[in-house]
Amino acid sequence: MTSLYTFTAPRSPCGYLADREAQLHYEVAWEITPAEYEQRIDEGWRRFGHALFRPACGHCDLCRPIRIPVATFEPNRSQRRALQLNEDSVNITVNAPSASRENLALYDRYHQAQHLSKGWPEYDPKDEESYLESFVVNPFATEEWSYRIDGRLVGVGYVDSLPKGLSAIYFIHDPEERHRSLGVFNILSILRAAAAQKKPFVYLGYYVEGCRSMEYKLGYRPNELLGTDGVWRSYR
Repeated sequence: MTSLYTFTAPRSPCGYLADREAQLHYEVAWEITPAEYEQRIDEGWRRFGHALFRPACGHCDLCRPIRIPVATFEPNRSQRRALQLNEDSVNITVNAPSASRENLALYDRYHQAQHLSKGWPEYDPKDEESYLESFVVNPFATEEWSYRIDGRLVGVGYVDSLPKGLSAIYFIHDPEERHRSLGVFNILSILRAAAAQKKPFVYLGYYVEGCRSMEYKLGYRPNELLGTDGVWRSYR
């Protein structure tokens, strides 16, 4: 791994829990292998682009990494409905990441809809440079999963392929297709791919107790959370 620099950001309002402050520790890595990054996941880190980060709040430990054991996962009724609704009509292709006009337009529509419907912070349209930094320019090869209906782009997900699993980085979808539960379909598709590749885990980032935007992750069962002692344990 080639690390450029590390720093701890100042305290700021928590993006997950409105009554708390948060602080993140960052490490900017120009080069890192998938195996090295997976070890970092096991230590509580995540990443966007070359920026690795993990909570350094001190007073709070509610950001808990969550993963799904692929071999024992069983979809619930609503997840099976999402699969049935989409698997015959949505085409998935996996390619190298790009900051295409389609991707940028979808990103803007998705975040504007989340601001209006869920109270996310007011959104400034994503420019190409910042999109490149977050999703396209990476320290190792990353997959871009494109979801299309009759050729029209309705979803884009970013996935890291690691030695022991697939790591879901981020997913956006067309707000007009909300009824399709494309976010659910995306995770189910990643789980299916992990099973086909004989990878034992799918990593879903952080679960934050009390944060509505993160509660959906517990719906994928059984699941495991990473403890503050660095040990993954069955949760639900």
